[in-house]
Amino acid sequence: MLKITKFGGSSVANATQFKKVKNIVESDPARQYVVVSAPGRRTASDNKITDLLYLLDAHRHYHVDASNVTKIIRERFLSIKEELGLQINMEKELDEFFANLSKMTQAEIVSRGEYFCAKMMAEYLGYAFVDAADVIRFKMDKSIDWEATTAKVKAKCAKYDHFVFPGFYGTDANGHIQTFPRGGGDITGAVLARCIDADIYENWTDVSGFLMADPRIVKNPEPITHITYSELRELSYMGASVLHEDAIFPAKEKNIPIHILNTNRPQDKGTIIQENIDQPSEYPITGIAGKTGFTSILVYKKHMSNEVGYIRKVLSILEEYHISIEHIPSSIDSFSIVVADKDVEDILYEMVARIKSELKPNRVRAKSGLALISTVGRNMSSKPGTSGRLFGALGANHINISMIAQGSDEMNITVGVKEEDFKKTIQVIYDTFVTKKGE
Repeated sequence: MLKITKFGGSSVANATQFKKVKNIVESDPARQYVVVSAPGRRTASDNKITDLLYLLDAHRHYHVDASNVTKIIRERFLSIKEELGLQINMEKELDEFFANLSKMTQAEIVSRGEYFCAKMMAEYLGYAFVDAADVIRFKMDKSIDWEATTAKVKAKCAKYDHFVFPGFYGTDANGHIQTFPRGGGDITGAVLARCIDADIYENWTDVSGFLMADPRIVKNPEPITHITYSELRELSYMGASVLHEDAIFPAKEKNIPIHILNTNRPQDKGTIIQENIDQPSEYPITGIAGKTGFTSILVYKKHMSNEVGYIRKVLSILEEYHISIEHIPSSIDSFSIVVADKDVEDILYEMVARIKSELKPNRVRAKSGLALISTVGRNMSSKPGTSGRLFGALGANHINISMIAQGSDEMNITVGVKEEDFKKTIQVIYDTFVTKKGE
């Protein structure tokens, strides 16, 4: 058994968390290769090191005194070093870093949180330190150079039985530091897992995996023990975020299970993400997620079905404004385009006016205040009456459905409701399929 074990920012926020990481790593000999993020928040009012580094870069860029920021960063790292009794000369490392800020790019600066954290963690665990800059290679188009990266990862694994690896960055084709998007430490772990064909990719964070609904809406929702990559994509897109979405793809390509676990509660089962799941689900659905802040643009034209390319012409107008489309529910003579409020707040009426003048529909109407809720489950297609139960439950609770969309794979049902019904809708769906359980 070979595992890539990644610890997020909350898992390395201070010396106490470092100790938890060590206990976890040493409890399983399969945890040979460890990836770490930069130290995260210790409390709700605290700062993430990466946020401080972005702030430091802004101070540098605008020639503003950054001594207060450098002081906080220095104290964070030195407090971990001193409490753990580490020998690494962090004072020198930090002095050199701050002295060379003017020569560094933003990517170099913000990557140092992971770099310094990995160096300290390597000493604390007694593992080798391997710099991501020497291993992960990006192409000119910023995609990963899999051939070069895989060769370098395998070479490091052949050289070291154990190592600690900083997440979030690598080097581009010109040898300069390049970062992944924020949260990219998750991607780094998945990249390493893919390169060495790991048996499992463990992602340790501050939650015990995914829950079937938002705990801020549903009290004590059931945990999701197993979920497919496809279900995760659906739920993540609708706001159920625990893992960076881009971290799914490298593992999915090799069908490597991703195990989400809680550093603060290592005894919890967590959530296993895997495309092929043999274990039967206890519930007819896997999870519920949703978002508010959508607008529906209704376009109606008599005999529209006889006019070739009409919908395409409307969509081309939205494309000119670079608007991403969420859903397009349609009927014979009308269709609606659902878009995010934030994408159209300054141009909505301009777009509607263009649709009216250029395409001459009988009616165009924009309606905001829409919420979208997705009910997701790999088992829904094999359980007749699932959609009927969902719609019946919403009707019985006097929730009006403005829009319905179902994926072609029958894995999700998305409904649009008024924003004021958002929380109530999620609670009703949860009660229907989980609390009552029924088949």
